[in-house]
Amino acid sequence: MAAASSSDSDCGRAESNEASSKWLDAHYDPVANIHTFSSCLALADLHGDGEYKLVVGDLGPGGQHPRLKVLKGPTVLTESPLPALPAAAATFLMEQHEPRTPALALASGPCVYVYKNLRPYFKFSLPQLPPNPLEQDLWNQAKEDRIDPLTLKEMLEGIREKAEVPLSVQSLRFLQLELSEMEAFVSQHKSKSIKRQTVITTMTTLKKNLADEDAVSCLVLGTENKELLVLDPEAFIILAKMSLPSVPVFLDVSGQFDVEFRLAAACRNGNIYILRRDSKRPKYCIELSAQPVGLVRVHKVLAVGSTQDSLHGFTHKGKKLWTVQMPAAILTMNLLEQHSRGLQAVMAGLANGEVRIYRDKTLLNVIRTPDAVTSLCFGRYGREDNTLIMTTRGGGLIIKILKRTAVFVEGGGEAGPPPAQALKLNVPRKTRLYVDQTLREREAGTAMHRTFQTDLYLLRLRTARAYVQALESSLNPVSVTAREPLKLHAVVQGLGPTFKLTLHLQNTSAARPILGLLVCFLYNEVLYALPRAFFKVPLLVPGLSYPLETFVESLSDKGISDMIKVLVLREGQSAPLLSAHINMPVSEGLAAA
Repeated sequence: MAAASSSDSDCGRAESNEASSKWLDAHYDPVANIHTFSSCLALADLHGDGEYKLVVGDLGPGGQHPRLKVLKGPTVLTESPLPALPAAAATFLMEQHEPRTPALALASGPCVYVYKNLRPYFKFSLPQLPPNPLEQDLWNQAKEDRIDPLTLKEMLEGIREKAEVPLSVQSLRFLQLELSEMEAFVSQHKSKSIKRQTVITTMTTLKKNLADEDAVSCLVLGTENKELLVLDPEAFIILAKMSLPSVPVFLDVSGQFDVEFRLAAACRNGNIYILRRDSKRPKYCIELSAQPVGLVRVHKVLAVGSTQDSLHGFTHKGKKLWTVQMPAAILTMNLLEQHSRGLQAVMAGLANGEVRIYRDKTLLNVIRTPDAVTSLCFGRYGREDNTLIMTTRGGGLIIKILKRTAVFVEGGGEAGPPPAQALKLNVPRKTRLYVDQTLREREAGTAMHRTFQTDLYLLRLRTARAYVQALESSLNPVSVTAREPLKLHAVVQGLGPTFKLTLHLQNTSAARPILGLLVCFLYNEVLYALPRAFFKVPLLVPGLSYPLETFVESLSDKGISDMIKVLVLREGQSAPLLSAHINMPVSEGLAAA
């Protein structure tokens, strides 16, 4: 009975959690054998039948046997091998002709493979780069048998360490070989020409001339040789080429190529560069304190995840707007766009098995998964508009559908007024005095305001007069002169009849010391007696406050006090550099006697 009761409570708790969740659990397969990243996921109506399918550039287990997979629902529709690891996948419209079915572009190695109706359509290869002339000369000598393989290896290693132009793939493979394998490799490849080929690191799409959702788009490629290429969607020729200070790893674009566009590229040096149309070099630079792990544009804000477990928001000019600290490392990021409600938010998959959804720095929702999520994709899948597709570190596949009644609110709570709004305030009853005062203010409001303004002006006037009087009589014991960078502050301590007078003299200049100063006291000799009324000041080092102490003895037994004037002079000059008036207190000891 106890076991049955526990089982019933667990089932009830699960049903309650599912009822309070904003997501429907559509599918979960922990052994789907899908290993990929967010950049290699794409959703598109590949056949024009209204059935959206999932395109996956699968890296394969352990990075072996990469494949292109197309999923319909939870099942794999087609599967084909890839020659190299995929870097990115994107769907785009190439032309305006009917039927308007999107093409699939998959970046892998130095090539972009374009498919239409899931059939190979075009293969674009990056242009070859000029080889290192020193490397070319070494292989020519090896071809003529003028150097042996060991000498070739030593000289290639020297070129790799010092030369700005990197080595070709052929030379890099040669340097990895054992000594016994080198001679066969040289004999096989010495007659071949040296080719230096770059590879694609990231890819996205850019609208050609219209901002419509079904408009023709261009492909934007980021390459290993620190360049950005914009390809024509029909002829696949390079329309624009831009240079970056580092290798791009994440791209985000907005606008149209023929009109105006803005491109943000997160690079391996930890910086984000902003480029605009007709700019060959970056216009703005955002310097991050750590490496970026994701880049998503939400409206006009660039949301950037970093390896410091934090999410940052920047403007397109590089101004930081906000920062959110995450409870774990960020593994992947993507955009959540709910067209029916006009919502755009950023999704972040964390290493602790959470997927957090933020609008700016406000947390909207938290999804907990059985395993850490490595890729995210949100959009129309099948015939459902708002579908979230996740793949896990272990190769699992999770599909969730956003409920049609779900509304994202701040803090991840339910929609509606806050609970504090339902509390009734304890408003006191109106008394007779309150009613009479209200009527008086209503009838004589203008006169009351004028009286208040008059009193306020009189208060300001008296304050200003008192301040002017204090300046004229030098009653303030703090004095600063413009002739010399000096500051004097006097402190009187004691109850009497003997007082301790401490002068704090400071040199306020930046670097110039002051020497040859004298301090003189002017006072009424009938009322006060000082052991030294005149003494020299030591060298004043800039920035330090020097305390100068002396004692003042009160001679009057009638409770009379007076002012002592302090003068700071320079040797050989009669005009004082600095002066201050000290109001001496009444001697308590003599007054009591």
